Amino acid sequence: MTDTERLSWRSLLLKPLIAAVVGIVALALIVACATAPLTGRTQLSLISDSQILSMSNDQYREVIGQSTLSRNQKQVGLIRNVGKRVAKATEEFLRENNLGDQVSKYEWEFNLIEDKKTMNAWCMPGGKIAFYTGILPVCRDEEGVAAVMGHEVAHAVANHGRERMSQGLLQQLGAVALSVALSSKPAQTQQLFMTAYGAGTTVGLMLPFSRAQESEADRIGLTLMAKAGYDPHAAVGLWQRMRDSGAGKTPEILSTHPAPETRIKDIESHLPEAMKHMKR
Repeated sequence: MTDTERLSWRSLLLKPLIAAVVGIVALALIVACATAPLTGRTQLSLISDSQILSMSNDQYREVIGQSTLSRNQKQVGLIRNVGKRVAKATEEFLRENNLGDQVSKYEWEFNLIEDKKTMNAWCMPGGKIAFYTGILPVCRDEEGVAAVMGHEVAHAVANHGRERMSQGLLQQLGAVALSVALSSKPAQTQQLFMTAYGAGTTVGLMLPFSRAQESEADRIGLTLMAKAGYDPHAAVGLWQRMRDSGAGKTPEILSTHPAPETRIKDIESHLPEAMKHMKR
């Protein structure tokens, strides 16, 4: 048998094997799908709730331990008061959308980090929330804080971070199990987690999320703040101030999230839906 014939024979043997592997991976990805609440968008999900919650607790403790927490009792009280109202509304939202089994995942925490240069806020799985003092001037008042809080909690409710991390595992580490990734490449996996949840972002809200995820969080966030008793129209003013502050000026075609003008128009289109949930 010539070398050419041997290569041809091996190629014939490998084709079924390759097809089988591709089929298994495709089947795994189909099985590993979830659905975002309210919008019904299909998501990639390669990580279990128990895994993501455990990692969230560890990373949150680490961030809070390495940060300087605000001693401004008025501002801290504002964040926690708004947070508790949005948390209650979120649990109601989950129950109303046949997701009551997820309520037990949330052990809410609200912290304000002293950092006037950082215009950011984020929510990790399980309701682990952090605001930076740099975003408070843009929030301006309680309703502005509620708009940000609703938006960030909506990212957690819609499992956007888990979706981002699943995509990262698939792209960077070959869709290996989270436990394998943590043991073989712990630093890279932890960084992937922090990026997925926006904890390393310094300008703008949740920069790593995609346009679809940002729009989803805007829509769900409006409903959450309305259910918490805040006027969702305040979100329009928030994003106008965010635009005027200079955040999000990247052209939309080059951005991972909607341009401010597009975002404001989309938010305005969702206001009638949110107002149906408004509690006085």
